[in-house]
Amino acid sequence: HIVYSCPKITMYLDVVQVRDPAKAKVYIVADARLPALPGAVPKQKKGGKAADKNSRGKKGAAAVAADDPAPAANGPATADNTAAGGFEVLAKFQGAQLVGARYTPLFPYFASHPNAFRVVSDTYVTDDSGTGVVHQAPAFGEDDYRVGLGAGVISKGEGLPCPVDLNGRFTQEVTDFAGRYVKDADRDIIAAIKAADRLVDHASLNHSYPFCWRSDTPLIYRAVPSWFVKVEAIKERLLANNELTYWVPTYVKEKRFHNWLEGAHDWAISRSRFWGTPIPIWVSDDAEEVHVIGSIDELEQVAGRKINDLHRHFIDDITIPSNQGKGVLRRVDDVFDCWFESGSMPYGQLHYPFENKALFEANFPADFVAEGLDQTRGWFYTLMVLSSALFDKPAFKNLVCNGLVLAADGKKMSKRLKNYPDPTEVINKYGADALRLYLINSPVVRAETLRFKEEGVFSVVKDVFLPWYNAYRFLVQYVRHWEVKTGETFNPGLSAEAAEIALGGSSNQLKQDQSAGVAVLDRWISAAVRSLTAFVRSEMEGYRLYTVVPRLVSFIDQLTNIYVRYNRRRLRGGKGHGDCLAALTTLFHVLLTVTKVMAPFTPFICEAMYQNLRNALLVATQQQQHGSTTTAAEVPESVHWCEMPEVQQEREGDARIQASVGRMQAVIEAGRAIREKNNKPLKQPLRKVTVVHPDPDFLADITGKFVVCCQLGLVGVGHLATVPLEQGRVSISHIELHTVSSVSQV
Repeated sequence: HIVYSCPKITMYLDVVQVRDPAKAKVYIVADARLPALPGAVPKQKKGGKAADKNSRGKKGAAAVAADDPAPAANGPATADNTAAGGFEVLAKFQGAQLVGARYTPLFPYFASHPNAFRVVSDTYVTDDSGTGVVHQAPAFGEDDYRVGLGAGVISKGEGLPCPVDLNGRFTQEVTDFAGRYVKDADRDIIAAIKAADRLVDHASLNHSYPFCWRSDTPLIYRAVPSWFVKVEAIKERLLANNELTYWVPTYVKEKRFHNWLEGAHDWAISRSRFWGTPIPIWVSDDAEEVHVIGSIDELEQVAGRKINDLHRHFIDDITIPSNQGKGVLRRVDDVFDCWFESGSMPYGQLHYPFENKALFEANFPADFVAEGLDQTRGWFYTLMVLSSALFDKPAFKNLVCNGLVLAADGKKMSKRLKNYPDPTEVINKYGADALRLYLINSPVVRAETLRFKEEGVFSVVKDVFLPWYNAYRFLVQYVRHWEVKTGETFNPGLSAEAAEIALGGSSNQLKQDQSAGVAVLDRWISAAVRSLTAFVRSEMEGYRLYTVVPRLVSFIDQLTNIYVRYNRRRLRGGKGHGDCLAALTTLFHVLLTVTKVMAPFTPFICEAMYQNLRNALLVATQQQQHGSTTTAAEVPESVHWCEMPEVQQEREGDARIQASVGRMQAVIEAGRAIREKNNKPLKQPLRKVTVVHPDPDFLADITGKFVVCCQLGLVGVGHLATVPLEQGRVSISHIELHTVSSVSQV
C-alpha cells in the first residue's frame, strides 16, 4: 500500500526480530511466517522437504525493514538463536510490545497526518499467511476503517484521506503517480520501492477478485461520501421495539435479527446514481448551509413553478437563495437507497402525513408482514429503523419469515440453468390451490429452505383435494338421489342444528338404532369439525401456517374413511326419510364449514364448492322467510365474503364421542389387518370376532356396535365378543377372527 496507513498486528502474536547478515538489514515478522522471507531459513538438504515457496501472504510477502529495531525481549543475540546459514534471530516477543511504535512509511505522501504511521492491533490478523503485519488503509476496506476509527487514526464525520479519486486514478497528493489509473501504476510502484532499497520480495499471487458484471473491469473497494441515518443513536430503542413484535419462527427475531440490531452501524442512505428518488437536500458550495425540502408544495414555492415529476433531471436545476450570503444552494447529487424507500412503505402508500392521517394512525403498526429470511438485514431492518426513529414503535406487530425456495437439486433456481419447472405449467397441471397448499405445508414458512419438487404438488392433489372433492361429490349425488326419491327440495337449514330437527320426527326404532351407534357418527363428525375450526383459528392467530395442512389431511381422512364410508346406508336412505335427511344435512354443514375455514388457504376450490352449496342455503333462506315476519340473513355471494367460523364451545359428550369412535376405528383397522395377514378377503363373512382389551371402557364402546360389525363383515351383532384382559397376563390387546367357509353356512 502506498496510501496513508498504519500497520496492524495481533497483540498475542509471536513476533521475531531478525537480521539478514548478507544485507545487514533488520526485519520484524511473525514467527510462523519467517520462512516466507527469502533466505531467512536455510534450505533443507537433499531428500528433505523444500522450503515453503508458496506461502505468500494475502497482500504479498513483503516485510518492511525496521528503522528502529524493537528491544530484544529475550536478551542479546547469541549463537544459540542464530539460524546457521539463515537470518540471525535478534529477539522474540509478542506483538503487544510493538503497539504504539511509530515508523517511517514507504512513501511520504501523508506523512504529515498526526495519527498515522504507528502500530495498532486487532484480532483479525493471523499468522497463516503474509508476514503477520498488515497495513491499514481506512478508505479501502471495512476492517481498515473500523480499526482506524477505533485506534483514533481517523474520526467519524471528518474528512477521510484518500489518494484515489472517483475515476480510480491517483490524486495530486500522490505526486509521483498523480492522474494515473491505479492498476496501470503497479509496475512503477514496485520499481520505486526497489529503487528506495525497501523491496524484500516480489512475487505474484492468484486469488479471487471482484469485477464489474457490465464492463468486466476490476473493481476497487473505496470509501465515498454518503448521507447517513444515525442508527447508533437509537440502537437501544430498536432493541426495545423489537421485543414488542412476534415472529414466526421466533429464533429469527431472538437471534439473527436481535444480533443484527445489536451490531448496527449508521445507515448510508445515499447512492451515486441517476435513476432513483432524489434526496431533497440543498446545500451551499461549502456545504455549511443546508436546506431540507419537506414536501412538493414547499419545493414548488422555492422553485416558483409547478412540479409534476420528481426525477432528478426535472428538479436538479432548481436553486435556493442562501440565507447566509453564500450565493445559491444546489441539490446534492445523490439519490435515496431503494431500501430507504422500502422502509418508508407504511407512510408512502397512504401519502402520510399529507393525506389519510387518521386512517394511518388508526392502523399503524401493521398487523403482520411477511418476507424472506434475507430481509432480516433488508426490509425488516429498514422498517424497524424508520418507525423507531419517527414514532418510537415497530412498524409491525407480527412477522412471518419465509425461507428460500430452491431447485430440486438444492441449487438456486436459475433461468439460465432452467433447473425448475415452469410455474405456469405447474398451475395449469395441478391448480394454483395445490401449489399454495404445498408451499404452506413446507419448511419454507418456517424460514427454512425448500427443495421444490413437482411430485410434492401432485401429492397435495392426491392426498388432500381428491378425497375432499370425493366427499363433496358424494354429498351432491345423494342429495339429488334424495330429491328424486322424495320429490322434495333439499333444505339443509342455515345451521348444523337442522340435522337434529330432521331427527325429531323419527320413529322410536330409529332412535334406538341411533343410540346403538349409527347417529353417534353425526355427533362425532360435528365435534370433529368444531375441533378443526378451533385448531385452525388458534394456529392462524399464532401465524403457524405449517400446522394446518397435517390437521386438514387427518380430518379429511376421518370424513371420507369413517363418516362417509360407515354412513353409506344412511345417506342412501336405508334407515328412512328423516334419518337420511339428518345424515345429508350433517355432511352438508361439515363441508360448508370446512370450505369457509380453508378458503384463505385454497381460495379457488373452496369458491367452486361454495357456489354450489350456496344454492341449498338460498333454498333454506327462502323457506325461512316464507310465512315469517323476520327477514333472514342474506347469503354471501362468495365464500371470501363469509365470516371465518367462530370457535364453538365443546359440547357435553364431545370428548367421549370422539374417543368412542376412535376405539371403533382402531378395532376395525386391526380386524382388516388380520384379514390381510391371513388372506381373508372382506367379502368373506365372519362367524365370530373376539376383542380382548384391558380397559373395560374400551370394550363397552365397541360392544354391540352395528358399524363395527358391518365393517368387519360379521354375520350378526351378537357375534362380536369382548373379553377383559385378566390381571397378571401380558398387557396385549388382540382380536380373534373366526371365519365361515362360505355364505351358505351363515
